[in-house]
Amino acid sequence: MILYVAVGSAIGGLARYLLATLIQQRAGATFPLGTLVVNVTGSFLLGLFWRYAIGGESISPEIRAFLTTGFCGGYTTFSTFTYETAVLLEDGEILRASANVVLSILLSLAGMWLGFLAAREIIVARSHF
Repeated sequence: MILYVAVGSAIGGLARYLLATLIQQRAGATFPLGTLVVNVTGSFLLGLFWRYAIGGESISPEIRAFLTTGFCGGYTTFSTFTYETAVLLEDGEILRASANVVLSILLSLAGMWLGFLAAREIIVARSHF
């Protein structure tokens, strides 16, 4: 089980680095958009993986740990989110810091909810085959 979590974490961390860097380079440095996108998509993926895993028996405990604790744990960036928000506050960017907090929380919750819905649809579709 430890190996599954470790490999998932490594892959998730690499995916986080690549996606966040790509988005941030394209968006510029005025707002931590890369971290926001990673946190929202990470919430979506965790919702999808977790709901799908508990909705059926097709995912083994090892693969569930690989996807949720491993990949999503390595992929999401809450500590980076808090650091970037603190830097914005320290720089006097109260509006940007507030937007980062509100958008991160609301969009990540929406991502989790959409992940739940997607998993339900996949489970229903699978039952028809």
